[in-house]
Amino acid sequence: MITESAPVRRILMTLAFGFVGLFLIVPLVTVFGGALQGGFPLFIKNIRDPYTRAAILLTLQTAAVVVPLNLLFGVTAAWAIAKFDFFGKRTLMTLIDLPFTVSPIVSGLIFVLLFGAQGIFGPWLMRHDIKIIFAVPGIILATIFITFPYVARELIPLMQAQGNDQEEAALTLGSGGWRTFFLVTLPNIRWGLVYGVILLNARAMGEFGAVSVVSGHIRGLTNTIPLHVEILYNEYNLVGAFSVASILAFLAIATLVTKMLIKWKTRQEMILEEAS
Repeated sequence: MITESAPVRRILMTLAFGFVGLFLIVPLVTVFGGALQGGFPLFIKNIRDPYTRAAILLTLQTAAVVVPLNLLFGVTAAWAIAKFDFFGKRTLMTLIDLPFTVSPIVSGLIFVLLFGAQGIFGPWLMRHDIKIIFAVPGIILATIFITFPYVARELIPLMQAQGNDQEEAALTLGSGGWRTFFLVTLPNIRWGLVYGVILLNARAMGEFGAVSVVSGHIRGLTNTIPLHVEILYNEYNLVGAFSVASILAFLAIATLVTKMLIKWKTRQEMILEEAS
């Protein structure tokens, strides 16, 4: 029950909307306004630039590898943690949170110390002509590390709250483990799974810190969209930088809208379940 007076509620709502407007709406308007500052033809020209297209393609390729791998890890880790008791369970849960506590720059530096020319595995990689740092594999590895908690952290509390009753009933009736997962567990976690994948994909495409360390900033080869924005900005090509940044801004808006739709859909299903 709300106990605050009407003036207090108005002040709180004003502060909330003011904060959102200042730190969310204004930056978005600035990005799209800067992108169209030179007119729509110049905006299209900047987007169709070969280096921009290469950055977009590399970002999509990275997400295409990272999202399925971290989806598989997230579902596996959440299923194991939520449904079973085993030695090292708390340690696994702590390690899943590691990317949240480590700076992305430090994460990228770790990969350099491991796979760089002077790193632990660097000499062996050089002898076998395998490039990880300053190449696409390094970008994928860094992005995997930064983003692997998202699906797991979304599913673990959801699966713990649901308990094991339905799975145990299915097993009692003769259903196998995989059949139980696909017919019982997966339908119950589908919206949380979609929600986690959306966050994972958005972070994979927008990651800057760790990727910046391992990429080498090679135009047309190892520049993702965020890195390409930085290069254009440093070259004082502000319209070009804002044009490319508008792609990430559009991705952010699409992510927020999708999250809202998923929350609405989940709420509707909960209402229907309670009514029935």
